[in-house]
Formats: sequence, C-alpha cells, structure tokens
Amino acid sequence: MKARVHVMLKDGVLDPQGEAIRHALGAMGFRGVEGVRQGKVIDLDLAEGVTEADVAEMCEKLLANTVIESYTIEMG
Repeated sequence: MKARVHVMLKDGVLDPQGEAIRHALGAMGFRGVEGVRQGKVIDLDLAEGVTEADVAEMCEKLLANTVIESYTIEMG
C-alpha cells in the first residue's frame, strides 16, 4: 500500500521559498504570478495493516511541523 502526504505552510505563515520562486519567475519573464506557496510531497510505501490513522500519527510526530504546517493524506 502507498500513502502520499502533502505538507504546506499554513495560511498567514511567511513562505520565503515561495517568494523567491515568484521573484525568479518574474525575472524570467513570466508575468501574472502574484503569489507562490511552496510545499513538499512525501511518498510512503507501507506494509499491510498500516492505516491512515497511523500515517496521521507519523505526520503529527515527524513529517509535518503542525505549528506552522498543515498536511493532507492520500491512501491508495
């Protein structure tokens, strides 16, 4: 079984990497990009019996800094 975890900074948290990407896109001639939020994707290969609740616990304890980041889980 596989799980994919998407981790993003929460709204209101400054995103310097996203701002650097936005600036670089403008410098390269791409117009109209008003904001960029940069995040990460974590793919997990899981043994049988690992549940979405187990993955959520992984996120809470290690994969996401829940003070400033939110996450979503896709199981499949």
